[in-house]
Amino acid sequence: MNKIEHIGIAVKNLEDSNKLFASLFGEAHYKTEEVASEGVKTSFFKTGANKIELLQATNSESPIAKFINKKGEGIHHIAFVVDDILSEIKRLQNEGFTVLNEVPKKGADNKLVAFLHPKTTNGVLIELCQEIKEN
Repeated sequence: MNKIEHIGIAVKNLEDSNKLFASLFGEAHYKTEEVASEGVKTSFFKTGANKIELLQATNSESPIAKFINKKGEGIHHIAFVVDDILSEIKRLQNEGFTVLNEVPKKGADNKLVAFLHPKTTNGVLIELCQEIKEN
């Protein structure tokens, strides 16, 4: 894992949260995107070298909807940049971590993603992110 790619924050209302975080950071979000396969709409902010991803559920079965129902709004995950997501998944499985996506899937912001189960990471949902290379 090279560096933190972003911190994901679950929110009930993306529009209201965009306004709040724009006030906090002093500038508007730079991108919104829907990931239909995950039932989520995202918004990205940059603050210095860091990125924050706001996540709003688009349906009641979305992992974000379930998270908010259980824990309320707040930090949902920490994402890390990896160079080779497939080898990193294997390495982490060999170390005893439970990988929720053995086959990476397309996530937001042009990334391949996979998640580690929080039960094996002291309660923190960890996301692995690899930039999708355009051919």
